[in-house]
Amino acid sequence: MGADRLDSIVSVFGSFDENLRIIESELNVKITDRNSELNLAGETEDVASAEKAINGLIALASKGEHIDSRGVRYVIGLVRDGRGDEIGKLLSDVICITAKGKPVRAKTLGQKEYVGAVMSHTVTLGIGPAGTGKTYLAVAAAVAAFREKAVNRIILTRPAVEAGERLGFLPGDMHSKVDPYLRPLYDALFDMFGAETYNKYLERGAIEVAPLAYMRGRTLDDSFIILDEAQNTSREQMKMFLTRLGSGSKMVITGDITQIDLPPDKVSGVRDAMRVLDGVEDVAICRLTGADVVRHVLVQRIIEAYEKRGTQKTRRQGARLPAKRS
Repeated sequence: MGADRLDSIVSVFGSFDENLRIIESELNVKITDRNSELNLAGETEDVASAEKAINGLIALASKGEHIDSRGVRYVIGLVRDGRGDEIGKLLSDVICITAKGKPVRAKTLGQKEYVGAVMSHTVTLGIGPAGTGKTYLAVAAAVAAFREKAVNRIILTRPAVEAGERLGFLPGDMHSKVDPYLRPLYDALFDMFGAETYNKYLERGAIEVAPLAYMRGRTLDDSFIILDEAQNTSREQMKMFLTRLGSGSKMVITGDITQIDLPPDKVSGVRDAMRVLDGVEDVAICRLTGADVVRHVLVQRIIEAYEKRGTQKTRRQGARLPAKRS
């Protein structure tokens, strides 16, 4: 066995063979390591699935991918769904390099589709639950475009508060008022640029992080514009934002329609945009799911539990509706 393949197998094992234990538990097989060769025991179908998952993980590791428990469970899920042949698609191109030299790549097929849409469309809506990398990957794409001089500015914005951007009651100047709401966007930029470079570009006006209200009346040319937490925009705010698009610019709109904090009588701008823009040329609508969560595995389980609860509640409400009379 070649040294490179052996190193890849060791990477797949994980700390104290943690990853192999996951494969054993999830696919009901027994894995033993003898003379640097893996032996699998179990039902024929289970062994075939485990072999496909392990070979896929070894291929990912051989290309420098870090194999963690989340990645192992994701690959197992692909194999279970009959999509084992798509594991190779996870070998994504690097979107950009962070300030610490870490390559940023899509980690799931859903993320890969999302990044591809961002690269190939002028306007992209990325809709999905927390932890799916919607904002982080959009910022990575923006930084890549900025470094390649495809755009002159990066503009990040989000509704400053849940319902109407009422900032007056908060203490301090404008920066102090909006800072807590924009912090996740700052964090992503710090990660990509480093604090010193970020501050330099901020002073030059090459980076702008501002509440959505500050976009009104402007035309944004040669810019990469990201609207985050778009589920908390109104229909009017969303239309206002979309019509800021200028020549040479690109827009990414991210949101989680399961976490709308607007009053019940207000329509979410992103929900409305998904309907209005469906089928419009050069606009992509990407729907990420719990399978694309790249945070702690427990986040994925929590999302699945809430989705299950929501489905059950909808069914119960439907069952209580009175029958229509003919």
